[in-house]
This record gives sequence, C-alpha cells and structure tokens, in this order.
Amino acid sequence: MNPTSTMVRRDVKHLVRNPTSIFNAILMPVVMMFMFVYLLGDAFSVGVDYVDYATPGMILLAVCYGLGGTAIAANADMTKGIINRFKVMDVPRSAVLTGKVVSSVLINLIAIVALLGVAFALGFRPSAGLADWLAVLGVVLLLAISVGWFTVALGLSAKSPETAGMAAVPLVMLPFFSSAIVPADKMGPGVKQFAEYQPFTPIIETLRGFLNGTPQTSDVLQAVAWCLAIAIVGYFWASSTFTKRA
Repeated sequence: MNPTSTMVRRDVKHLVRNPTSIFNAILMPVVMMFMFVYLLGDAFSVGVDYVDYATPGMILLAVCYGLGGTAIAANADMTKGIINRFKVMDVPRSAVLTGKVVSSVLINLIAIVALLGVAFALGFRPSAGLADWLAVLGVVLLLAISVGWFTVALGLSAKSPETAGMAAVPLVMLPFFSSAIVPADKMGPGVKQFAEYQPFTPIIETLRGFLNGTPQTSDVLQAVAWCLAIAIVGYFWASSTFTKRA
C-alpha cells in the first residue's frame, strides 16, 4: 500500500475520533454562518444580501477553523515519538508530512460542503457558472494546501500540543480582520489598512468575484501569489523542522 495513502487514512481517523477537532473544523463554521447571517445579518449594510456577501468569507473561515487540530496532531506525533517510529519503519518523510496536509484538506472540503448547504438554506444565490465554480474549487484547494503546510510547520515547531494549538490561533483570527465580515472601507483607521493588505482579503475577494461571476484579475493574481508564498514557506519550514527534530 502507498505510504502516503496510509498516512492520510491514519490522520483522518485520528481527526474524526477527536470530537473537539470535528466541532472546530466542521460544526463551528456552520455556527458562525448561522450567527452572522441569520442573527446579525440585518445589522450589516453591504449593498447586497448579506448572505451573498458573507459566504465567501465563511468559506475561508471554514478552512481556518480546522487548523488547530492539524497543528496539534502534527506536534503530538513529533513530541510523543511517533515520527521516530515511522523513521525506524522506513516510512518516507514526504508521506508523513503530506498525509497531514491531505487529511487537513479533506476535512476542509467536508466543512465547506456543510457550510454551503447552510448558506443555500439561508438564501445564498450565487451568479457563478460552471467555470466559476471550478475556479472557486481551485482557489479553495490552493488555499487549503498552502495553510495546511504552514500549519503542519507550526505544529512541528511547537514545544507541546498545547502550544501548537495556540500557535494556530492567529490564522483563525486573521479572517476577522479582513473583508470576510464587512468591507474593509467600513473599518476604522489602522484596521482598514491592515485588512486591505493582509493575505486573506484578496483570497476572499477572489472567491467573492467568482461566486458573483465577476472576478477581478488583480484579486486573482494576489490570491494565487499569497497562497503560493504561504505554501512554499510552510513546505520548507515543515521539511526543515522535521529533519532537525525527528
């Protein structure tokens, strides 16, 4: 059996058996969607139906909310000696790390499907065609892979599972300081500029553009560039840390 597929199956089983990880990765984004759209949606004036505005940002939140479990799982394998056992068994480093990332991406996709189901139930009506939906899927996969590698690197670098979980918190909070909930130009000074130039805003605007059927080339290029940069940093950081600590 392929070592990578074996690692993916192992990591998915570990995530599924952890109720906290399942809640954070799948149920929490749904709760956030319900809270912001159904309970608070009328409080936001964004020029369109709020569910249509918020859904792209919630998709990004769905990716980020599962990262804590990934970081903790990566750290637990490192600090509890599991990875050293894999090395004795001659399991390739690439299989161990890729398994973590792929399992994270699979959980992200499940969370996004659940989120979109709730969004449609709340009135989400995108103008996207087939090509636009395929582009949305491509952006989501690129985002999930890039932050997956970065999160695995954070987990491997942390001293304990507890600190690994805390290390992923900024990635979970960053979408709230972007255009996910409200447009950046409605924010106060300082926060507005931060929201405009942080990496998640162009990614959200790219998703929003494709779902509306009106993608902006500048947003797409920035989103792809940020995702590639995060993926490259995360990959080499994770590989280097694995080599040093294992």
